[in-house]
Amino acid sequence: MSSFKSFLQSGHSPTLFAAFLYFAFSCCIWVLNGAMAPFIGETFNLSPAQKGLMLSVPIIAGALMRFPLGILSQYIGRKKATLVEMGLIAVAMLFGFFFVKSFNDLIAMGVLLGIAGASFGVALSLGSGWFPPQHKGLAMGLVGAGNVGTAVSVLVAPPLAQWLGWQSVYGVAAIAILLPMVVMIVYAKEPPDVDSHASFREHIACLFEKDGWVFSLIYGVTFGGFIGLTTFLPSYYYDQFGVSKVQAGQLTMLAAFMGAAVRVIGGWISDRWGGVNTLTLVLLVVAVSLVLVGMSSASLALTTLLLITCFAALGAGNGALFQLVPLRWPASTAVAGSMIGEIGALGGGLVPNAMGLSKQYLGSYLWGFVFFAALSLVMLGVMRVMQIRWTRTWAEKGGRARTTTHQPAPAKFTKARNA
Repeated sequence: MSSFKSFLQSGHSPTLFAAFLYFAFSCCIWVLNGAMAPFIGETFNLSPAQKGLMLSVPIIAGALMRFPLGILSQYIGRKKATLVEMGLIAVAMLFGFFFVKSFNDLIAMGVLLGIAGASFGVALSLGSGWFPPQHKGLAMGLVGAGNVGTAVSVLVAPPLAQWLGWQSVYGVAAIAILLPMVVMIVYAKEPPDVDSHASFREHIACLFEKDGWVFSLIYGVTFGGFIGLTTFLPSYYYDQFGVSKVQAGQLTMLAAFMGAAVRVIGGWISDRWGGVNTLTLVLLVVAVSLVLVGMSSASLALTTLLLITCFAALGAGNGALFQLVPLRWPASTAVAGSMIGEIGALGGGLVPNAMGLSKQYLGSYLWGFVFFAALSLVMLGVMRVMQIRWTRTWAEKGGRARTTTHQPAPAKFTKARNA
């Protein structure tokens, strides 16, 4: 307890809390269409493929909007950027409340929901900006735990949709976003680490290297799997098991909450056991559990237990990957992590699309689960090959932090910059 108190005293805890609340509300709104998918699908009589498209659009749009929001934050400041974004979210929710009347409107609404999904990089940078280097990892982990908002969404949105009508939930969200806005205005302060602001070229530097792409693709499995499955599962439970729309959200919440809660624990385990070791176990568990989920479609209880196991692994994987990022890019952790988060989040859009296409054209969701399990195994193989070089250069065996202070420069980008 005393160490956590000293951690809070080393930075500005009100800003940390404001960033967490902002990220949590953003995640909650980001997955609203997924949380209400059984209601929306019934209203518009959507096919499985149409549901998959509807669910994937907010994820892809959110990933693509992260970079522009990050650039905006460098011009006007991170606190002001969050307020601009939350104002746009409120306007987007009013569009959903008043104007969504067709499937095309629904797709447009998915793009607008992506505004909420853009919050990741700015939230982490704002929350950790006041803290010294030795505490930035914990600060980023605490803000990142705001993805528990996805669990809140699938728990709260279905009962509200049943009570008020699903379009009215957008109106409720437009009012609710005022809470983190007020907290941000009153309590948050712009961090002093202005030197961490990066140019466009510095921001994408990690993508000039193989390691940057490997990290991004692994994150596409771990975080992409987390957000994609959270968005898809209310529809899966409702269609596959015939539970009520509210029960579908409650069952999804069990898995989503597990994934959010275990993220911090995954980072803590990785510090001691090594990020590569942790990710090896994570990717194996994800692959096996997803195949078993596809094969256990007759048992609601077994499916739920397997999904909780899968989400626990995905959450631990998110924490493990970001344990490795500061080891690989010690001088540019924030910008490398932001770009990896942006590219990796795109993986979430694959999940609902794969599930919808599998159901519509192959008659079962099984092959959608198998597809994502296969991606997990491919990334496991790539990582195990790459870690041979990692443990010779910037990490100890298993992906633990080196005890020496020497860290390699990102060779390819350094050459390009010097040229």
